[in-house]
Formats: sequence, structure tokens, C-alpha cells
Amino acid sequence: MTVPPNRPPTKSRLVLLVALLVVLAALPIVMTVFPDQTWVTNSRLFSFTQMFMLITLTSNWNLTGGFTGYVDFGHAVFFGIGAYGTGIFMNEAWPFWPSMLAGAVLAAVFALIIGYPTLRLKGPYFSIAMLGMFVAMREIVRVAKPLTGGGVGLTLPPYLNRPLFYYVTFFLAVLVVGIMWWIRRSEFGATLIAIREDEVGAEMRGINTTVNKIAAFVLAGFLTGIVGGLWAYQNTFIDPDGVFFPSRTVELVMMAMLGGLGTVAGPVVGATTIYWMRDVVWANLAEWHLFAEGMLMILIVLYAPQGIMGKLGDRSGTSLLRVWRNPLRRSALEEVPEDEVSV
Repeated sequence: MTVPPNRPPTKSRLVLLVALLVVLAALPIVMTVFPDQTWVTNSRLFSFTQMFMLITLTSNWNLTGGFTGYVDFGHAVFFGIGAYGTGIFMNEAWPFWPSMLAGAVLAAVFALIIGYPTLRLKGPYFSIAMLGMFVAMREIVRVAKPLTGGGVGLTLPPYLNRPLFYYVTFFLAVLVVGIMWWIRRSEFGATLIAIREDEVGAEMRGINTTVNKIAAFVLAGFLTGIVGGLWAYQNTFIDPDGVFFPSRTVELVMMAMLGGLGTVAGPVVGATTIYWMRDVVWANLAEWHLFAEGMLMILIVLYAPQGIMGKLGDRSGTSLLRVWRNPLRRSALEEVPEDEVSV
């Protein structure tokens, strides 16, 4: 069982990264100092907040789907729980920040409860089970009218401080990417990669795969719940169809695939590329945008299965077809000496 190499970033990449972060952090300041300019407006800041949230969501999905190798087609259920948790607590006169954290904790608790049974499933069975969880939770929210408002939804207090919201989502994206960078270079991250490469082999070498998988699952659920709460507060209105949007997880999968599954920079590159590309497609092909996104996913699978970062030489990633497989491979047993195998 081999773990892909994990090379540190070069000095030139670090300088470029710091410069990019400084520019992004300065955008609201530029808008304040030069109010008459047209290239940094409240609508442009709103677009960037959407991009930052997508980067955060894709990085969270990548922790389970890319690092651990469990392709989650229902990951948006944590987004929905975080959004509705925030909305429900705010309608009970809680302030926003405690409400958001409470919603994120609910998402983490839900991930802990369903993690043990679902993460015992392999390959497409796990993916289908999580998709079922997503559909079931959407219907539960729809029928729980006294608590969630049912199909009518919930209205949240308006929030108009766009620059502050920009900074909140910006620093959250930086924090989450930093956490993924640390995980990828830690023993925990090496364990997750080992599970992805050969789960049976990892178990035979004494790794508690169940605990590590659930830990990654709960962390991804908690961070995704935070984004759901931020999204709910920004939109000021939530309903089952808007929160539990069926194609949201598919978009996260596509963004992670385009950037590179199992890499730290992949979700950032993929989410940024597809977000701005999607704006162009919607502006020019409003009735064909879903077709264009579907064709893009097919092209990625066929011609760039390891994503942009894989093409750039980051060999720590993998492809969707490779992780969406039955991990009970015979090679895992063949690597273990006979005297270590107990019958």
C-alpha cells in the first residue's frame, strides 16, 4: 500500500498565493475608498461571496470524496441542516452567530449518527445511500410545518452589510483550505489517503478505518453546516426546494473533479473556474446551461480524470472512476504475509 507523495509548495507559489490573498482582502477597502468606480460594487462583492462559499463547500466534499475515497452524492444534506438550523434558531430570537454554530453542530451530529451505518457501505452503495438521506431529509423538512414552515419556508432578518459578509466568507474559505492543507500533511490525512488507496490493507496494518472515516465525515458535515447557515442568512429566506437543491452536490463533485480529487488546491481551482464559467454560460446560454454543465462533466471524466492539478503534476490526487470502486481488492491480501493473516 503506497501513499502518493506530498510535496510542499515552492517559494514562487507561496509569493503568488500571498499576493492573491492581499488583493482579495483589499477589494471591499477599494470600494469604500473609491465609491465612484464600477469594477468593485456590492453586486461584485456578492459574486465573490458566492465563490468563497463554493470553494468552502467543495473543499469539505473533497475531504470525504477525494481524501477518503467515499463519493458522497448527498453531501448537500449537511448544507440544508445547517441552513434550517440557523433559520429555526433565529426565528426563536437567537442572534445569528449562535444560531449558525447551533445549525453546524446539528449537521455534525447528523453526520455522526448516519456515519457509522453508511460508511460501512462501499463504492456506489454508499453514494446511493447518501442520496437517499438527502431526499428523505428534504421531505422531513417539508412535512415538519410547525418547526420548518413546510413548503412555505422560513424568513430570516435581513442583513445588509455586504463588505462584512464578504470578509466572513473570505476568511472561512481561507480557514477551511488551511485546515485541508494541514490534514493533507498530517498523520490523519495520510490515514485517509491510505483508506482511499486500499481500505482492507489499511485495516490489516492496524488502522482504525471506522473512526478515521467518521471523523472526516463529521468534520466535513460541521464545516458544510456553517456554509449553509451563512447562505440562509444571506438569502433571508429558505424553503425545501431552495435549500435541498438536487444538483448542488453534483456541482460540488464536478468542481472537485475539474480541479483534482484528493488535492488541496483542486477544489479551489475547480470551484473558481466553474463559478465564473457558469456566469458566462448563464449570460449567453440561459436555456442550455444545464446541458453545458453536463457536457463539461463528461469531458472531464473522459479527458482529464485527475483534474487540472493532476495535469500540473500533483500526483496526490486521483480520479472519480478510481475511487468509486469496490475497495475489497485481492491485491490487499496479496501484500500481507501469510503468517499475518488469521482465518
